[in-house]
Amino acid sequence: MQIVFRISRQTLDCAQIFQDYTIEVDKSKTILDCLNQIKWTLDGTLAFRKNCRNTICGSCAIKVNGIASLACKENVGHFIDENIDNSSNIIEVTPLGNFPLIKDLVVDMRKFWENLEAISPYVKIKSTPEREFLQTEQERDKLNQTSNCISCGACYSECNAIMVNSEFVGPHALAKAQRLLGDSRDTATAERLQEYGQSITGVWGCTRCYQCNSVCPMDVEPMEQIGLIKQKILKTQQSKETRAVRHRRVLVDLVEQGGWIDERKFGLLVVGNNFRDIKGLASLFPLGIRMLLTGKFPGIFHPSQGVQEVSALIKSVKATIKKDDSRN
Repeated sequence: MQIVFRISRQTLDCAQIFQDYTIEVDKSKTILDCLNQIKWTLDGTLAFRKNCRNTICGSCAIKVNGIASLACKENVGHFIDENIDNSSNIIEVTPLGNFPLIKDLVVDMRKFWENLEAISPYVKIKSTPEREFLQTEQERDKLNQTSNCISCGACYSECNAIMVNSEFVGPHALAKAQRLLGDSRDTATAERLQEYGQSITGVWGCTRCYQCNSVCPMDVEPMEQIGLIKQKILKTQQSKETRAVRHRRVLVDLVEQGGWIDERKFGLLVVGNNFRDIKGLASLFPLGIRMLLTGKFPGIFHPSQGVQEVSALIKSVKATIKKDDSRN
């Protein structure tokens, strides 16, 4: 069948344009097979990355029809509709998002690797052992999912938090961080948790949009790994009652009480620390005044429908977590 590939062409000093290439391909061919065919037979100037062609190296990550994908993993049949005329089957290929462009489909990944380095992605030990480390099968099994990450950049490309906060280290780095926290050989857990919980550069910068989970080609589920790190941080900081701890506790408590968040209380309890943090309260005044002037400050709080069911669910989850903690 004939497929039109609409490919982004761009260099640093030029505006983006789209160029169409019509090729004859079988629907079982991968997107990378098609890019190779275009480069080898139609346009040798087309630039893209590739290496293993077997979903191992992560080099060929691009956007296909707006979704970050591995070109060597996705086949043509996934992106076309066989019920329409062949000439209407257009597959759009663009570079990954959140990365500076080098040329065409090739992006600059330096920031990506710098963010990974920032979380110290290696096992730390207090002293060099006399013999190799030994792990049980159960200890090693805890690392299987996060070890599947191939650093393709798909999750980084789709991360909404990075789009608005360039200091956020990214889902790829935090998934690797969770792998280290779960490694029985590592002795720097306390140090890591303090580092990973720093403001919005670490786990608290995540917006929980789940885009990273939806595009990860290796089912690492970075969002779930970030959630596990948050749980560990909260357990170690319960006595300190930091703003991050308050944020999580107050959010859950307010939802348990009203089914959703009472915005009148949330800022005062989290940022203002229940009127104990004067600087925090002062920082809320400008926002509060703007909300009042524009009529967006809620005067009355109305609980959501089904608040009793929501409250019962939260209490059940809390009881389960408490039981699991007691077992551990």
